[in-house]
This record gives sequence, C-alpha cells and structure tokens, in this order.
Amino acid sequence: MEIVAGVSTKVTTDTVDFNGEIADKRYTGGRRASSFIIWNEAAERMAFFSIAVNMVSYLVTQMHESLPEAATHVSDWVGASYFLTLLGAFLADSYLGRFKTIVVFSSIYALGMVLLTLGATLDNLHPPPCVDKICPPPTTIQNGFIYLALALIALGTGGIKPCVSSFGADQYDEGDEKEAQDKYSFFNWFFFAINMGVLVGITLVVYIQVVKGWGWGFGTPTIIVILSILILLAGSRFYRYQRPTGSPFTRFAQVLVAALINKWHGVGRQNCSVDVLYELTESEKSDIPGARKLEHTKQYSFLDKAAMTTTTAPRPSNSSRWRLCTVTQVEELKSFLRILPIWATTIALSISFAQLSTFFVSQAKIMDRKLSPNFTIPTGSVTIFGALNGLIVIPLYEMVLVPFTRRFTGHPRGMTSLQRIGVGLFISIFALISAATIEKKRRESQNPSDVTVFWLLPQFFLVGSAEVFAYVGQLEFFYDEATDGTRSLSSAMFLSEIGIGSWLNTGLVKIVLRLSGGEEKGWLRNDLNRSRLDYFYWVIAGINMLNFCGFQELFSDYNSQIFRIADLECVF
Repeated sequence: MEIVAGVSTKVTTDTVDFNGEIADKRYTGGRRASSFIIWNEAAERMAFFSIAVNMVSYLVTQMHESLPEAATHVSDWVGASYFLTLLGAFLADSYLGRFKTIVVFSSIYALGMVLLTLGATLDNLHPPPCVDKICPPPTTIQNGFIYLALALIALGTGGIKPCVSSFGADQYDEGDEKEAQDKYSFFNWFFFAINMGVLVGITLVVYIQVVKGWGWGFGTPTIIVILSILILLAGSRFYRYQRPTGSPFTRFAQVLVAALINKWHGVGRQNCSVDVLYELTESEKSDIPGARKLEHTKQYSFLDKAAMTTTTAPRPSNSSRWRLCTVTQVEELKSFLRILPIWATTIALSISFAQLSTFFVSQAKIMDRKLSPNFTIPTGSVTIFGALNGLIVIPLYEMVLVPFTRRFTGHPRGMTSLQRIGVGLFISIFALISAATIEKKRRESQNPSDVTVFWLLPQFFLVGSAEVFAYVGQLEFFYDEATDGTRSLSSAMFLSEIGIGSWLNTGLVKIVLRLSGGEEKGWLRNDLNRSRLDYFYWVIAGINMLNFCGFQELFSDYNSQIFRIADLECVF
C-alpha cells in the first residue's frame, strides 16, 4: 500500500480501479470521476422527459388513441420504467456490477429509441392521417412496433436508474472525511443535473418536435442517449468499481430459512455474544464478496437465530448458509428491513409528483399560454416551472442553507437525510392546497380559458421544492443505510416509489371518478372547466397530511436511535 506524506493513497472501501487493483485516490474517484456520471445522467434524463411529456400527444395524434386511453398507457409506461429498477438493481448487485449494468441497459434503451424514431418516420409503421375526422386505427403490427419500442425504453430506464446514483456515490471513500462530505454534495448536484436535463428536454427538444415533426422530435433524444453512453465510457479509467456481491435475495432467503430451522430445533433467544453468534474470524472481510463485516445489532433479534451455533448447527463451511448464517449476512437483512418503513411513508409523495405530468399539464392546456402574439408556450413545456425550481434551489441550498442550518444543528450537512425528506413531505401538503385554491379561482373566473398559465407557478414551485428536499434526502438515505451488497437494490426501492406512485395516481383517479359520479357528473370530467379538480387536489393534500403524520412518528422512533449502518456499531 503506497503512502504519501504519511497518508495511504488507497481507498478504504472495497472498490477497485479499471485494472482490478485496489483503487488509488490520486487517480480514481472523487469529483473528476463523478462529473462523467453527472453529465451522463443529465443527457439520459433529457431524452426520457422529452419523450414522456410528448407521448400522450403522439399516441393521440399519430396512433389515433383516445385521450384517456393514451394517458393510461403513458402512466403505466412511466410506472413500469421505475418499477423495473428492481430488476436492474438485482443484476447490478448480484452479477454485473453497476458500471456494466448501466452500459448494457443503456444499449437496450438506445435500441428502443431507434425503434421509436423509425416508427414516427416510416409511414408504414403508423396509421395514415385523419381525413374529415375519420381516423384509421393502427394495425396490430403498428401497435406492436410502438409498444415494443416503449417496452425497451422502460427496460433500459429500469436497468440504468438504480445504478447511476449509487455508482456516482461509489466514487467517494466513506473512510476519508473530506470525500465523505463531498459525497453529499454529489447527491445535490446529481439532482441538479436531472433538472438541467429535464429543462432542456421539455424546452429545446419539445420545440424541435413542434417545428420539425415527430421524426426529429424522437431522433434528437435518440442521439442524446447514444451520447450519454459515450460520455459514461469516456470516464472508464477514472472510476472506482464496486464488485458484485451475489444475489441479496438469496442471502435474505438463507437467513429466513436458517432462522426457522433453528427455531424448529428449539433455539431460544440469547444475548449478543460472539460465543453464540457465528462470524468469520480469520479475516477482516465477510464471506460476502466485496462486502465489509457488519457488527451485531439487537433490533429484529428473532433473525439472530439464523447465526446461532447449536449442536444441530455447528460452525459450518461456506456451503452451509441455508442452515447457519454469519452475523454480517443477518445484519444485511436487518438493514434492508429498517428502510422499509421510510420507503412506505414516502410513496404518497410520488402521487403529488404524478400531477406534474398529468393534471397540472391538463390545466395548462386550457389556459392562456401566450408569451407574445407570435409565441405560445408548448403544453409539454409548462413543466419548466418545476425544473427551474430545482436549478435555483440546489445552489441556494449548498451555498446558503447548509452553512446556515449547520450553526444550529451541528450536522455537517445542516440537516440529516430524514429531516430533508420530512421537509419535502411537509411542503407537498401546501403544494396541493395551493393547487386546489388556484384551480377553484380559475374555474370560477368569468372566462377560465383566458386565465394566464402563470397562475400555476405556485403549485409547480412548491411541488418542485418538495422534490428538491425529498428526492435528494431519499438518495442520501437509501444509499447510506444500505450495506455494500444492497446499495443498488436500496436505490431501486426508492425509485420504485415513483412507479408505484404513478400507478396509485391512476387508481385514485378511477376511485374518485366512480365515487363522484363518473365522467358525466363527477369531479373529473373531460371538460376541466366543468370538473371539480380542486376537490381532487384536496383529497391528495389530505393524503399528504396523513402520510406526513405517519412519517413523523417513524422519524421520532429513528431519531431516538443511532440509525447509521455505515457506523458499523452495535447500537440498538
């Protein structure tokens, strides 16, 4: 191990460089390596959102679907894109590693984009234009082609998303105090890059689609996706690579099976003792490849039976994990279980985020969007109000709020990850109250369609602010509380909330429609000027309030304990 000025240049985490050697801090990782990852994320998000905000319009105008049908298909597609992150995370943690997973699924993503562009460009891959309001339906082949393209994009997104933020955080050594703090700045700037990508996607790329047509509208983000892959590959020699650790689901199952077997054989509760609990002693490393040892904790003590040595389960070889597990393996499952309550109480926030691309945009469509007599803001570009918020708040948070709050909290980042999530949940309540109030005033105005779209600024701003705090807080929390072998999986759990939230939003719309009288008499009609969308927003505000109260109860419980897996201490 090389020493410079009395300090080791090797990283303390179990990461390697491009050649498979222990990574050297001087040549790998840090801000130089993460900058490639940040630019890759900005390019990929630019492409995804330029497609997402336009897809309903494409399905209606080019594929001749009805508006409700198209909206449902897009909502389900977005939900699938984020839910498939669980698959990407599993492959990254178990077999491929994060870098290879990103490259493989980015290639699948690019293939889907190429097919989508071909579908919009070649006449025989979409129906002919409508004539006298008669719109020929798409053929089975045309439908199959477009949805194959969308399926590949969803699969590509699912493989990429859980790995990119974790791979970026892997570039910072947790054993180095300065790099550990730089890691939290990375999460902020990573989210900044997402918003930058969204901003360009919903303005420049959408404008290209409006002016040049759908072929250019989809072709431009296709080129951007290919560029994002090249950007990522350009930094290969500077990265630190976390080696795959095998299937975490298999290890979880082994703990549960071993615990049940030992319980069946009458193993009772015993205290935290190295004489009772099995762990490898001949090495500082665990028997999970690429993962550090974890100290025993008292929480979820019923799982400790999986690591208790008995006359029926003596100290085994590595092939006996279905009968007896190590302490590290048990603690890995415990750490995963600890994040589930936080995961459950932040899903509701994604319902609020779903309004950005659904009803917020629907409101904007029937409002006055003229900036001048010669320019009207494209409907798909109104989400710029939320994206701009992220670009403004992130620098202010880093330069102003962190130093200010640090004086009162003593925390190096000003607020803990859980506190940031709580702030986001709290803001989301007022975001939907604002949306309900503005929609009521818009609908009751003398001519609702003449109301300027800038009246929607407060709700976009507040939802965007909630996202800045909660999204970055969740990135930090789900990475920090994961173990070496479950970080991609943990990030995927967080991202799956967005998919689940999208599906829940669809379910909530259907429930409200049924209970309020359907599309003819209910709150949500085809004509928003005759709807009671404000009531729907009040329902979501109420859900957010109840959810915030539940989160506060959990936060109080966690706050009473030292909730840091990274500390590797027996603290419960």
